[in-house]
Amino acid sequence: MTVLVDAATRVVVQGITGHQGTVHARAMREFGTHVVAGVTPGKGGSEVEGVPVFDSVREAVGKAGANASCLFVPAPFAKDALLEAVDAGIRLCVLVTEHIPFHDMLVMYHYARAKGTRIIGPNCPGIAAPGASKVGIIPNVVFRPGHVGVISRSGTLTYEIVNGIKEHGLGQSTCIGLGGDPIVGTSFVDALPLFERDPETELLVLVGEIGGTAEEEAAEMIAERFSKPVVAYIAGRSAPAGKRMGHAGAIISRGRGTAASKVAALEKAGARVARFPYEVSEIVAEISRQRARR
Repeated sequence: MTVLVDAATRVVVQGITGHQGTVHARAMREFGTHVVAGVTPGKGGSEVEGVPVFDSVREAVGKAGANASCLFVPAPFAKDALLEAVDAGIRLCVLVTEHIPFHDMLVMYHYARAKGTRIIGPNCPGIAAPGASKVGIIPNVVFRPGHVGVISRSGTLTYEIVNGIKEHGLGQSTCIGLGGDPIVGTSFVDALPLFERDPETELLVLVGEIGGTAEEEAAEMIAERFSKPVVAYIAGRSAPAGKRMGHAGAIISRGRGTAASKVAALEKAGARVARFPYEVSEIVAEISRQRARR
């Protein structure tokens, strides 16, 4: 069992005829993902990397059986593309696109929730379950199947930490890159119960960053109703107040969202918090050895 994606996931790539859509559709297929369709209005009837292209998501669902979407649609058109996917019956949308207007994401978030569709992103690397499926842009080479779950707000830190886990001889159950924008479709508290219920996940890595209160809210849930070991890392310890660091959501304001407050909350909840990214995989390996000796 994995989280949100599995061997039955059938992906439609919205924007497949663009450079990024083509490159990552190929990479997803190399990972083992069933990429069954692409969508670019006006280019229906063509093929990209052997994948049939349709004019609409409804066609991709009806003719190719797509049940998940990966969106490589430019920000000005992302809202319409996502709403189209939701209306076509897609229930998992990975929104890789960055620079989506704040108010567009508000509409997308609430519309998708009302229709029962889960959004991952925007501005995210996506989701991967090694040996099963990948929807997004996380590099294939960093993965191996295993029992460590990963939830992260940072794309590049996700790659580094997941690769470190692999280099320690361990593997991942599912990895979810949530995205770093102020409004995301799936938060830590949305993802934690999924990993709690997943029998393949024995240990969880949580990668956060400054800005907002998502990590503090996650810490409350971990303390109250998450039974598995948690290893965490918070990026941005040296960030000055009021300055955005990387992601649109990574900004400290009015004393809230600091790295110190997040670290304190997670440690109080019982998580092991690393000071540097490379320490995450070392702590994961240590906990895994201790569990193996029991």
